[in-house]
Amino acid sequence: MEFVIVGKNIDVTPGLRSAVEEKIGKLERYFTPDTEARVTLSVEKDRQKIEVTIPVKGTIIRSEQVSNDMYVSIDLVEEIIERQLKKYKNKITDSRYDSSNFKQEFLENDYDGNDDVKIVRSKRFDMMPMYPEDACVQMELLGHNFYVFCNAETDQVNVVYKRKGNTYGLIEPEI
Repeated sequence: MEFVIVGKNIDVTPGLRSAVEEKIGKLERYFTPDTEARVTLSVEKDRQKIEVTIPVKGTIIRSEQVSNDMYVSIDLVEEIIERQLKKYKNKITDSRYDSSNFKQEFLENDYDGNDDVKIVRSKRFDMMPMYPEDACVQMELLGHNFYVFCNAETDQVNVVYKRKGNTYGLIEPEI
């Protein structure tokens, strides 16, 4: 695996770099050598956060872990990604996705993961065109973490969502 390691509000010391490469490197048994793992280490007050993103053709494998010790966060994130890979192996190596980033041993191995995704509820509703700021207000009034709406400026379906620190995000389709 190839690693791209960056730090936000933290210097990526040789010790941290080696810990990331050693721990996240355990995932090499699932991926081909040219697979890239993007790792972001950040510190906010006493929160030590690691984000790992592994883009593979057709999907993204991602995990984010926070603790008060960066080395603990690194251990946790590796375990989570490994669990995700085993649980969703059949979904991510399905014929709809390109499995060229995965090693043959991973593709041939069976794991005891319940990879069935069950949708237990569906909703239908009218979408009135509105501006993103109005959608944020509506989301707050409903007490939700996200809100799907038709953007009055672009006439496309967008999503606003609540972020940490009492801020908002906007998801727009890329055409």
